[in-house]
This record gives sequence, structure tokens and C-alpha cells, in this order.
Amino acid sequence: MAASPPTVAAATLPQQVHFVLFPFMAQGHMIPMVDIAKLLASRHGVLVTIVTTPVNAARFKSPLDRAINELRLPITVVQLRFPCSEAGLPENCESVDLLPSVASLAGIFRAAALMEPQVETLFQTLNPSPSCIVSDFCLPYTNRIAKKSDVPRISFHGFSCFSLLCLHLMKLHEDEFQSCASSDHEYFVVPGFPGGIELTREQLPLQSKKPGDDLGKAESEAESEAYGVIVNSFEEMEAEYLKEFKEAKQGRVWCVGPVSLTKRFELDDLERGNSSPSVRVDQCLSWLDDKEHNSVIYVCLGSICNLSSAQLIELALGLEASEKAFVWVVKEIEKTKELLDWMADEKFEKRVSPRGMLIRGWAPQVMILSHPSVGGFLTHCGWNSSLEGISAGVPLVTWPMFADQFCNEKLIVEVVRTGVKVGAWRPTIWDGKEETKEVLVTREQVERAVRLAMDGGEEGEGRRKRAHELADMARRAVGNGGSSHKNVAMLIEDIIQQQELRKQ
Repeated sequence: MAASPPTVAAATLPQQVHFVLFPFMAQGHMIPMVDIAKLLASRHGVLVTIVTTPVNAARFKSPLDRAINELRLPITVVQLRFPCSEAGLPENCESVDLLPSVASLAGIFRAAALMEPQVETLFQTLNPSPSCIVSDFCLPYTNRIAKKSDVPRISFHGFSCFSLLCLHLMKLHEDEFQSCASSDHEYFVVPGFPGGIELTREQLPLQSKKPGDDLGKAESEAESEAYGVIVNSFEEMEAEYLKEFKEAKQGRVWCVGPVSLTKRFELDDLERGNSSPSVRVDQCLSWLDDKEHNSVIYVCLGSICNLSSAQLIELALGLEASEKAFVWVVKEIEKTKELLDWMADEKFEKRVSPRGMLIRGWAPQVMILSHPSVGGFLTHCGWNSSLEGISAGVPLVTWPMFADQFCNEKLIVEVVRTGVKVGAWRPTIWDGKEETKEVLVTREQVERAVRLAMDGGEEGEGRRKRAHELADMARRAVGNGGSSHKNVAMLIEDIIQQQELRKQ
């Protein structure tokens, strides 16, 4: 176990409030939790400890070092051994995106649960004592740690209020959800949900995620006992859903986002989630500089995209047919080898040059989205990516795959009306058989959606105008006096009150 020393000595703080953060071992979970750590530590009198593993700590070392050494934020990073071998994982396989195959997914959850004894030992040594645990909902064992330590545990999902309310209603109306449609593919009105939102059963959050029922039960129990919930969103966008969800959680819901807007250094955007982007940034920015304003669509389907090679080739052909400039991020993993081989054989990059740029690996997404030439974002609708696109003020082309992503598509396309559906209506489940499945989205659908999002006309201009307005709201929310800025203060004040009550 290795720990970097706190930057500010605990004894110098007049009111010691100590948040201990437990991010789950996946890029989409780690990134916002690190941002939340910086948000909390930037407030006077707050100490933050992040509990993670060596590989994950290395990925975030540069931005955290800047926060600790240059901003003097009192953040401590504690590295605990990730028990890979005990869970049947290869050594150093400490994040979902590093898994050799979908068959190993359950191993990540097993290894995370096996860390509990190390965490118990850690909590006996932390000084000052923890005031509060902020834990990813995928780590339900932290509920037992919170009980033993007599501190509140706040849950973090990385979901929108829209998706969290849907999850709550699924639990509240469980029998009704099972009987309201004749099949998993039939659309129905979600019981109790504002606005008459329609989904299918297989599109519901987490329906395609669980590696095992035991984990689901543990998560559900820990969630029901959580003191409150932190949400990476902002009140102005989700007011109606936040109101309903707050009522379900006794008012203890704090929207503190978009956390991607809280950066202090340009390098934070460059290294967000990975200290070594797979492209020369100057080369990428120079390429974008040569393009017209709002003319480029950025394409990224997330760090754990599970589309088949045939489906990815169809995406490539749709982008080519759209005749729009694009930047496409393709992960260089075994799963995309067939796609990359096809691109080489078909001379795809030469065919789309100079209007198409391919990035193999990791890209500085926030930096690219903020470039004036980028006028659209084709996304898998993971909430981090969705919110980064919303914060950049660009229309989205939505391609949901699993988990909360269909809920996010509903919010983007039907509620705030800043997106265009590509046409994916069934989840692509991780079962190791992706390559045998049919193509769900054709090249013609891709071409149509990209053109709709990028072209003008009254409908397109209205969508772009709403996207700009939403981005302005997001920036105001995180600014001084904004709703998210105030919510961070209210969260800290609540934990201070709980801390004082425990002393009595």
C-alpha cells in the first residue's frame, strides 16, 4: 500500500472535513470521480483521499500532481493492491477497458470486492478520521465499511438524474415493469415517469450490465442504505427529474456538474483519463484549424465499445457516404483488428482523405469537442461523453448500446432536443458473441443521421441553438454562485453537520 502525502497538513485546517472517495475501476467511472475529488478539495477546510489501484493511479498521476503541487489541493492518493490473480485476472488488469475479453468482466467485480480487508485496515490508520465515504455504486462493500466507521456513505453512479429516476421507478414498480409489455422489445410508457417517456424493457438501465445476481442484490441493498447521491449533472437541464428523484431520496441529492468544466489547466483536457493520448495534439488541432466552423463531426463510441466488426465497417461506410469531415477514434484492441485490417485493404483512410482523420487509441475528447470546427458528436451516449458534448454546445448523434445509454438518448433527443438518433433500438450485450450478430444500424442510417445533425435548415438551426443555450446553462451552473457551485457547498455543510452530531 502506497500513499502520497497530503499537500496541506491536517493540523492547519480550522474545520477538518475528510472525504474518502472510492472510484470503480473503469475509465467512465474514474474520470468524473477524480474531478469530484478536485471540486471538494478546492473548498476551504476539506481533505480528500482517493482510494484506487496502482494502474489506475498511474493513469491520473499527471492531473492529480498538478492539482496537488500547483493548486495546493489537499488530496491524498492511496494505492491498494488489486488482487488480480485471486480473481482469475491477468496481472495489471485493473480496469474494465484492459480486460482481455468479456468473459473476464465478472473478475473485475470479484477483485474489487476482495479489496475490502485492505480498506478496513486503511480506515484504522487514516488521520484525520473519515467524515464521509463517496463510493461508486459498483462497490457495495463500502457500505459495510461506512457502517463500521459510523460515517455517511454517499453513492455515485455516473448517471443522469433522468436515468437515476428511471432506476428508482423500476424498483418501486417492479411487478408493473415486468407486466407492462408482452416482450422485451415492445415499447411501453415508463410507470410514474414525468412526460410519458417510452422505453422497452431491454433498454432499461442496467438490464444488460449485471455479471451476476448476487452483485445486483448487494448493490441494491447498499443503494437503499446510502445517505445521499452525488450526480454529475446540473439542475437547470434536469429540473423535473431531479425534483422527483430528490423526493425519493429525502432531499439528499446534489448535482455538482458538469465536472468536466471544472478544469484549471489546458493539460487537464489533454490528459483527461489518460496521460498519453494516442495522437499528436498539435497535429490534430492543426488539422481542425484547416476546417470550416462547425463542419467536423467527432466520432467516439466509448472505451468499452462492443460493436461487431461488420457493424463498425458499416459505420465507416456511412461516414464516408455523408461527405462530412470527421475525426473518428478507434480503439486499437483485438476487437477492432478486423476493422483496421479492412481499412488497410480498402485504403479507407486514403479514400476519405483529407476530410477524415482516424485516431487509433485514446483521444483528448474534451479538447477536440471544444474546437470551433467541431459541430457535432456521434456518441454511444455514456453519460460522461453525453455531458461533455452538451457542455461543448454541439448537437449529438446518438448510438446507445447498453446500461443507462438509452435513457440518455431519450433525454438528449426527446427532452432537451439537441440530438438525432442513428437508429440503434436494441442493446448490444456483452456476451462474447458480438461478432455473430446482425448489423443493427445500416450505412444509410449513419449517413442520414450525420447529415441531419450537421446540415442547416430550420430544424438543424433550432437544434444547434438549443445546444448552445444548454452549454451556457452548464457553464453558469459550475461558475461562482451557480447551482452546482452552491450544491458543493451544501453537500460539505451537510457532512459537517453530521460530523458534529456524531460528536455529541
